[in-house]
Amino acid sequence: MKRLVVIGLDCLTPQWALESWLDDMPNLKALAARGVGARLHSTSPPITVPAWTAMLTSQDPGMLGVYGFRNRMSYEYDSLQVTNATAVKARTVWNHLSRNRLKSLLVGIPQTYPPKPLNGIMVSGFMTPSKDVTFTYPEGVRGVLDAAAGGEYVIDVKHFRTEDKAALLESVKKMTTARFRAFRALLRAEEFDFAMMVEMGPDRLQHGFWRFCDPTHRLYEPGNPFENVLHDYYVSLDEEIGKTGEAAGEGASVMVVSDHGAKAMEGAICINEWLQEQGYLKLKEQPEKRTRLTPNMIDWQNTRAWGEGGYYGRLFMNVEGREPQGAIPPGAYESMRREIQEGLESLGDEEGKPIGTRVFRPEDIYREVKNIAPDLIVYFGDLNWRSAGSVGIGANHLRENDTGPDDANHLPDGVFAWDPGGAAAASLRREERYRIYDVAPSILRFFGLDAPEDMIGQSII
Repeated sequence: MKRLVVIGLDCLTPQWALESWLDDMPNLKALAARGVGARLHSTSPPITVPAWTAMLTSQDPGMLGVYGFRNRMSYEYDSLQVTNATAVKARTVWNHLSRNRLKSLLVGIPQTYPPKPLNGIMVSGFMTPSKDVTFTYPEGVRGVLDAAAGGEYVIDVKHFRTEDKAALLESVKKMTTARFRAFRALLRAEEFDFAMMVEMGPDRLQHGFWRFCDPTHRLYEPGNPFENVLHDYYVSLDEEIGKTGEAAGEGASVMVVSDHGAKAMEGAICINEWLQEQGYLKLKEQPEKRTRLTPNMIDWQNTRAWGEGGYYGRLFMNVEGREPQGAIPPGAYESMRREIQEGLESLGDEEGKPIGTRVFRPEDIYREVKNIAPDLIVYFGDLNWRSAGSVGIGANHLRENDTGPDDANHLPDGVFAWDPGGAAAASLRREERYRIYDVAPSILRFFGLDAPEDMIGQSII
């Protein structure tokens, strides 16, 4: 029986896991030495949703019709909604395996709530609202999770953007330990062909502790009490990788993968403040303090564009005949979109120095554009800056995050390490960087299955 175990570590970043700290991570180092260890180029944008789904379907965000955690459900102004598994229409790796009578164990994979039936077991990911809902398939698995975790199974830490760093560290450690224990207990309990888990801990800790651990961060202070938090956590993850490899059993293949990496964040560009300054966005009245922008605050008849905050920026345009109170004639759409794109790309820092912002049109970066994509996707400072959607700031720049303490933005490269074993290991396509879309075809090839035509990646076997 061929068995593949995939350990997903959200936001595990290559400059530490594959470079600076690799010698301190003997299990990951040995895995890469036996097979391959490389960077994994993520989706555009490189963010948890849709990156994990793109990885496991080998379809880009436009093909999936999912462009982030929240997506427009219609052209109404208040239609942004948090996405979930019901938005995933493409077949996942485990869908293909189930059709071929192969059994899967899935724990914590993002965008799997609510869980759908499969040949095997699913424990849905961090977007599960609580443990009071049905978040496992079959439902009975929910009743054994806490015992399997050796205590309380934790879906996700609460409020990772906090000043209480000691509490954040403790809660992430607890979550990580519980998830790995539960995964190994379920893995040992039954025979599975394919088993995969995703742990959110690296993402939560890096957003919370980057400034304390990265000497290149502008707020780094040598000798601070949290200086080694991320290094020590990475070492503990390596220990979990070793234990999980042992639990997988002799002859099992192990893959370690992340959806994107992390890097120091310089600050935030206040996209809606800039749009107001340039005359594209008109509010009914200016708020007296920093406030999240909501549709009821906007004078739509005199507004041509508005934006959303996040690790990347999303800009939406108010088009006549498309939005309810559209202000841009359809014939002027492309010229105005180009005008806004050029304006954003030329916006510098507080002193006007270039920061290297990149702005994309969805139709230029995706093979298809399904559902309702942003009109423009913005990487402020090439993701060295984030997008702040708040208004009432009175400036185009913030040297902090407008939604709570956050030190890191997303690096477009994640981590990929895999030893497929046997003859497959000798036939690996060796590169310094793979694409996130290559993972699903590689998994199918491992099991002797051909990738369907709608998968855009290539197997590395």
